[in-house]
Amino acid sequence: MKKESRGLFGRPPKPFQLIPAALMLLLASCSMIPALRVDIPTAAISVDDSAAESNLTGLAARYVDVPYATVSEAQRLDVYLPEGEGPFPLVVVIHGGGFETGDKAGRNEKERTQLLISQGFAVASVNYRLSNEAIYPAQIQDVKTAVRFLRSKADEYNLDPERFGAWGASAGGTLAALLGTTCGVEELEGARLGYAEYSSCVSVVVDWFGLVDLLAMDAQFEGTRCEGGHNDRDSAESRLVGAPIQKVPKRVAKTNPMNYLSDDDAAFFIQHGSRDCRVPPIQSQLFAEALIETIGEEKVYYEEIEGVGHGGVEFRTDENYQKVLDFLNRFLS
Repeated sequence: MKKESRGLFGRPPKPFQLIPAALMLLLASCSMIPALRVDIPTAAISVDDSAAESNLTGLAARYVDVPYATVSEAQRLDVYLPEGEGPFPLVVVIHGGGFETGDKAGRNEKERTQLLISQGFAVASVNYRLSNEAIYPAQIQDVKTAVRFLRSKADEYNLDPERFGAWGASAGGTLAALLGTTCGVEELEGARLGYAEYSSCVSVVVDWFGLVDLLAMDAQFEGTRCEGGHNDRDSAESRLVGAPIQKVPKRVAKTNPMNYLSDDDAAFFIQHGSRDCRVPPIQSQLFAEALIETIGEEKVYYEEIEGVGHGGVEFRTDENYQKVLDFLNRFLS
């Protein structure tokens, strides 16, 4: 599954059936799960078999705050297993928050988890080091290590290691996109964090309004109703890389998934709101066009949702969730 050097930087249906009442309960009641300090082997992590305890339905088991590396308390994930025989396809859920906030147990992450387990997918919701703790590439190295860890535990969690996907929004969309385009890129793998003998590849990515080209964001917002400020010294993007982004363009270029495209990349489902004032919609459009040119239009779905901003309920309708599930099923079945 390791990829060949081709990018700019080189690198070696189930019918949809949401349960509206369960989702409404989930949105009303879920809360952040605080990280626990665990200095014990993964096998000893407690397993909660109660769906009620997690506010999720159709859940066979969950493993909470599992450490996938030992450098930081942030390097933890939650695994949710659906009812059924398995081995299950897995979707790695990656939270957003400008690379400086967010949590694996956030409301949106729990909603996606409920959706996925109701359709027979296992889910791993991942935390990673934020920019106030470590600058890039720590974030993608953490997520890649989490994927390798999950492959190493495929038998234990009853996962199919050949059917891994990722789903992220905003900053999480960026990290999901990097997962889909940088498998085998040594400097982004974070092999020292562990499980280097396993692959970090994924077969399919759902990228909701992820940042792509940090260096172009202010220019792309010029002449629009949207404010810029991404080039500022104290912007979230500058904090991510540890310096004003225009001062370190080579470092920033390594955050751009377009710089790593090759013909064996994951399939991509990309959506972006046309009135997004946090991430220019043109970023997803250009990314989708580059993907189509590289991997073919049959592996890329792109949609600009008219009149919608940076996220919102329009992304979370039954109809739109059906589109996501259809795409995931197509490449993970």
